Amino acid sequence: MQIVTDSATDTQMLRNKDLKVRIVPLKVTLGDKTYRDGVDISADDFYKELESSSALPTTSQPSVGEFAEVYRQAAKEDPDILSIHMSSGLSGTVDSARAAVELVPEANISIFDTKTLSGVSGWQVAVAFNAIKAGWSREKILAKLDEITASSHTFYTLKELKYLIHGGRISHIKGLLASMLQIKPIIGVDKIYGKYFQATQARSFNNALTGLVDTVAKMLPNVEAIKAQVVHTANPEGAETLKEKLNQAFKCSWLPTGQISFVLGAHTGPSLVGLAFAPQSIFEGLL
Repeated sequence: MQIVTDSATDTQMLRNKDLKVRIVPLKVTLGDKTYRDGVDISADDFYKELESSSALPTTSQPSVGEFAEVYRQAAKEDPDILSIHMSSGLSGTVDSARAAVELVPEANISIFDTKTLSGVSGWQVAVAFNAIKAGWSREKILAKLDEITASSHTFYTLKELKYLIHGGRISHIKGLLASMLQIKPIIGVDKIYGKYFQATQARSFNNALTGLVDTVAKMLPNVEAIKAQVVHTANPEGAETLKEKLNQAFKCSWLPTGQISFVLGAHTGPSLVGLAFAPQSIFEGLL
């Protein structure tokens, strides 16, 4: 069985050279330039352009045809395919993948909607890959991915809100009011619809980082050992501060701190710092 995914699952943050998956990139348009996520420009260079540009970015999902072509190429090697993607509540990527399935009848494709993105989605890709290597059935792998969705959490905070406002992730009026009051939201991804929600807020960025640590305690009140990954857009200092705070509060099994795909960062801007976390016990040595 082969795995297809999209660039917003952030498998590159795992830094695992043995992870062999096919990645279909989303796209970002900034001014008159369009970039394939993870292909045409580095994240660092993208954020430099973003900060110097008078334009605000827009993003687009892969087309049905792009997915169909990847599935056809994959089916030449093995017709059994597991296609794992970022939340349908945040992107139409899963819809493109599902439509493409009808165009590739020679393949046996299962589509999995992670209902999240970035770190946790990347974990699910890695777990599925390792489970395939271990000889798990398709049904057993999909059940494990469902368990990870239910047990894992994604939260982030950021310094500025104009990118979230522009992308429609928060309302214009609410966003402007929060900006005027210098409020830093702590935003999560809900389990049912896979959409963003504001969990709480803080009056400074450092307090928001502390709030992320408090969120772990709230979401996993009786868990001693956690699997965790700190992520950021172009804010390594904030990421390191968050990791230090977490190490003081929890026993963490760390995955590499990483820079999320710029197709996600286009909706948040360069200041984001986030956290993916889950009970360590659910991974059964697969991550």
